[in-house]
Amino acid sequence: MTQYPAITRRKMMWLMGGLAGGVALHGCQSPSTTSSNGDGNGSGKGSDTVTVGVVPWIGYSPLYVGEAKGFFEGITVESKTFSSNGDNLASFASGNLTAQAATNPEVVAQAARGIDYRIVMMADSSLGGDGILARNDVADIADFKGRKVGVEIGSTSYYFLLQVLKENGLTIDDIEAVNITADAAAAAYQAGTVDIAVTYQPFLSTGNDEQPDGRVIIDTSEMPTAILDVYLFQADFVSENPEKVQAFVNGILKARAFIESDSEEAYKIIGEKLEVDASEVEAQLGDVDLTSLEDNQKVLTGEGESQGLTENLVTLSDFLVAQDEIDAPLTTEAVDKLIDPSFVQAAAVPAAEEAEAE
Repeated sequence: MTQYPAITRRKMMWLMGGLAGGVALHGCQSPSTTSSNGDGNGSGKGSDTVTVGVVPWIGYSPLYVGEAKGFFEGITVESKTFSSNGDNLASFASGNLTAQAATNPEVVAQAARGIDYRIVMMADSSLGGDGILARNDVADIADFKGRKVGVEIGSTSYYFLLQVLKENGLTIDDIEAVNITADAAAAAYQAGTVDIAVTYQPFLSTGNDEQPDGRVIIDTSEMPTAILDVYLFQADFVSENPEKVQAFVNGILKARAFIESDSEEAYKIIGEKLEVDASEVEAQLGDVDLTSLEDNQKVLTGEGESQGLTENLVTLSDFLVAQDEIDAPLTTEAVDKLIDPSFVQAAAVPAAEEAEAE
């Protein structure tokens, strides 16, 4: 089982600037604004539609498959894709989304901002899906000093960069950070506008493949506990609609089983969602660990030998305080209130033939 410590994927400008407007995180197009008074978004109780804010990421493959195959019994799940994490977080904070797929720093930042949510499931941990591209004349991480680095300020990529710099005796002040989104960073790297780009799949592979004068200098395969994603819901929605949240968790597990049992169809669905060839999906799935039900139960409850999610988030909040990104660390008691393991505890692993039958 993977151990899940404190460092994660797409940090955020949102941490530094407040919720409105300029949050800089992930998203390709903002969904149309919707109310949270019962139309299926936010904490409303009137609709069977559950809207989930996401950014393009291979770790959300079960969500894409479950949505396409209708695996969410009794509810309709609609993923809303953002190119900016900031837009995703702002939409959730405004109550325009029922749920959200988010990384550790985003989870901590939202708690620090007083956003009330419940983490109901872990989606994945990154095992190479996030990384840093560098031209061949960049000898090592220490050679980042004075270089132009394309990175989305405040994104999880930025947070990942902070950790890499720290472990090599550098700070953000030692580089020239160029504030661009993950896809734009990869494109700038390809074009030679920046020497270094911090990004994630599918942009990591694309940037690496299309720029022969360079390589992936470091990725999360060297830091396998660095980045994880979770699914979180509006707190009111969870208390008012527990059966819908359970249907979501069950559907994700069914989709995960389907990816294993019918990979050809699953890869096609995922590829269409991420706008990559189905042949690339298998390789990208090797860069993440889609969290099993057993691991979900252990991580969300803190039982077992590995670090639980509560400890993970508390430790992460300490780091963010040290980086002057939030004002005060989260307490164990506060984080415990944000995690609801009951849905993964009540779930069962679907049989492969059950997923195939759909």
